[in-house]
This record gives sequence, C-alpha cells and structure tokens, in this order.
Amino acid sequence: MPDLHAYYVDTLKALHGHNPSLKRIFPTSVFSATSYNLGPRTICFKHIDFANLSFGMCAVTALGDFDPKKGGHLILWDCGLVIEFPPGSTILIPSATMAHSNAMVSFDERRYSFTQYTAGGLFRWVKNGFMKSEDLRSSLSPDDLLRRSEKDAKRWAWGLSLIPRIAPSDVAT
Repeated sequence: MPDLHAYYVDTLKALHGHNPSLKRIFPTSVFSATSYNLGPRTICFKHIDFANLSFGMCAVTALGDFDPKKGGHLILWDCGLVIEFPPGSTILIPSATMAHSNAMVSFDERRYSFTQYTAGGLFRWVKNGFMKSEDLRSSLSPDDLLRRSEKDAKRWAWGLSLIPRIAPSDVAT
C-alpha cells in the first residue's frame, strides 16, 4: 500500500515539523500510537476502533508462547474469517471499519499483543492547518465552507483510492 504509506509519512512529517517537541513512538514507524497488551492471556473482544483513520491500517502483532492451532486465532468478523495467528505474526487490518477480536489460549499458555495505529483526528488536525475542525469551519466564509464540505464528502472515496486493488484474475485459485 505505497500510496497509503506515503499519506501516513507525509502527515506525520508535517505534524512533527509543526510541533518538533512531539516524539515518535519509534524513529521509523509511520504510526503515531501503540498499545502493549501484556496478558498474560490477552484477549480482545469483538470491537471496531472507530477513532483510527477510517481508511487506514492498524498493525497487530501476536507475541507469547501458545499453540496457534489451538488458540490465539485472529477473528475478522465482517469477512467471516478465523485465522491462525502464531506468535511473531503481524497483520495490517482496517481496524476502524472491520470488527475484529482474537480467540482465547489455554490457561497454561501466554499470549500478548503489540498494536500500532494512528487516530483519524491527527490526520484531520494536519489537513485543517493544525486546528480543530470546528475552529476551521467557524473561520470559513459560507462559500469556502460549502467547498470544504463538498471536498470532505469525497474524502472516503479518496482514502480508498490509496489502497491498491487486486483484480480477480490476479488471485491464485
């Protein structure tokens, strides 16, 4: 997803350029936040991360010592998928629009998770010239506000255009 990656890079570069006192979670990460779920048997119940960038990705890494054939599976509810997700595996998922969870592991096993993501509000903050949306809207003329609303209405389609599509003919059967 090179176009989506570039959007993350450009946005965080602008954010950190505007406020150099901000610290990155990792020097080369394109994500602005991370969560460490230290278990000892981490379970995430079915949820959607509504605050994340709506067309963005979330990197989820499974860690620990568990049998991935018996537990710890990643569940993507909207896709109807239950995926073996062994320790050390990482997946990118659109966590703001896709319900997800993970299966339990045995009592004597350990499962942790490490997740990286970026709130959609940070992208809006940068897009708005480093101000809240309501402050930006209140500063616009009626004509500028109308143009801004029309542009915002197309944002979802623009965001999806950053994610490459695979033609059915390219998928191995």
